[in-house]
Amino acid sequence: MPKDMADFETLRPRTLTMRQPDSTDGAAIWDLVRQCKPLDENSMYCNLVQAEHFSDTCVVAEMDGEIVGWISGHMIPKKNALFVWQVAVSPKARGLGLGRRMLEHLTSRDSCAGATCLNTTITKDNDASWALFRSFAREVGGELSDAAHYTRDVHFDGKHATEHMVTITLSQSAAAQPASAA
Repeated sequence: MPKDMADFETLRPRTLTMRQPDSTDGAAIWDLVRQCKPLDENSMYCNLVQAEHFSDTCVVAEMDGEIVGWISGHMIPKKNALFVWQVAVSPKARGLGLGRRMLEHLTSRDSCAGATCLNTTITKDNDASWALFRSFAREVGGELSDAAHYTRDVHFDGKHATEHMVTITLSQSAAAQPASAA
């Protein structure tokens, strides 16, 4: 390929879409999560089940047909809270604000309309996740709070850092925005 064409390919606008996952996305999601350290690698089967059973509260982002973003989440039973388990963004899509855009897309879905807050857990040393959720809280005008929740010694038998439960309040106007494709 001529050098000019190679340069054109790297500058070409990319098509970004967000959608609900399905079971056929499980393997690609699993591959993506494995690229995104320090995320815990679940089994491929876990990602397949999440994509099929929880598709209403999960998001995949595709760029030119390739999965480059993933959020797994669920509504917490008997609470008006959306729990976000994992956010993964491919190195190919970093710097685009994709994590925050996927969170905005997810919280605007009808399936999340009853959520008055978003919960997630983050270890104290995961700077990227803290930055993402602080940015999201600012964007939606929500209050962010955190407290130690799953502790190293009580819950992880000393083998994993304490996970802090992060809570972001969601205004009804933020949650009511229509989900867009990008």
